[in-house]
Amino acid sequence: MIRLLLPPVAILLLYSCGRSAPANVAATVNGRAITYADLDKQYESQFGSLSERPGDDQVVIQRLEVLRTLIDNEIMLQRAEKMGLLAVDSDVEAKFTEMKAPYTQEEFQKQLTQRKVSAEELKAQLRRDLTVQKLFNKEITSQISISDQDITDFYNANKNSFNLAEPQIHMAQILVTPNADPNVHNLKNDKAQNDEQARRKIDGLLNRVQHGEDFAMLAQNFSEDPNSAQNGGDLGFIPESALDKANPELRKTIMALQPGQNTPVIHTDEGYRILKVLTKEPAGQRALSDPNVQQTIRETLLNRKDQLLKAAYYEVARNEAKVVNYFAMGIINGKK
Repeated sequence: MIRLLLPPVAILLLYSCGRSAPANVAATVNGRAITYADLDKQYESQFGSLSERPGDDQVVIQRLEVLRTLIDNEIMLQRAEKMGLLAVDSDVEAKFTEMKAPYTQEEFQKQLTQRKVSAEELKAQLRRDLTVQKLFNKEITSQISISDQDITDFYNANKNSFNLAEPQIHMAQILVTPNADPNVHNLKNDKAQNDEQARRKIDGLLNRVQHGEDFAMLAQNFSEDPNSAQNGGDLGFIPESALDKANPELRKTIMALQPGQNTPVIHTDEGYRILKVLTKEPAGQRALSDPNVQQTIRETLLNRKDQLLKAAYYEVARNEAKVVNYFAMGIINGKK
């Protein structure tokens, strides 16, 4: 007898195909609904500011990705609720004030208008985001321990990288290419197939970066650079002279950035990218006793472990949740 083994998602879809979808419900997570209104609002917030609208199929693909994100967020939110980790009003107000700080009242209102959200809706989203962040802090970040020996081992294994013959810049990137490359593997298995898709994808990612989403996680999920995506887009240290050879204008742009800032979308022969400056280092050998060296190594090891554990945590949480994606089922059944 031959058994047909199906992945859990396929089993769930087959099991659910006989069900009639609840009215206006795009998906459910453990019985809690994500409505099409929720999906539409998040889609408009993420993609509504693009100057050109994609074709019908591309819109459906984008909406599927947005819904997957909403499902993941709902899974994490429910976990946080069970642990009593809901963000309090003071947390939300502090974050809201921080977001408003760089803008005048008029400029901030324009930002809200572009995202098609009200101030109260933004606060509600911040409450959800901060709640999930508290979950990650408790379940993952607070559990990570980097020992002095870990730092010493990393330094000894990478000592040459701390001997800088010239000033260097530690950078990360999100890369999107227009080619259908089978070697691209990011957490979402998301790949642009042509130049139009690549431009829309990178514009959407820049929008998410500008609105505070974690650069490293976006790189892990969506970057199409097979060498750096799994490390949160980390490119390591790049000599200033390499920037001169690559593109003098690009060097000027990067040198004007402070650590933590990123470029706008940059178009090169390879595709479209967003670069982020992590740190800037002067020339010379850095000793292990240098506090900045220790801090850099500690942050590198923490980020690597944090990204690894978060990716695994998402997978385990998805496996334990009962998810029904009515939108995806409708597409399979020819109802878009």
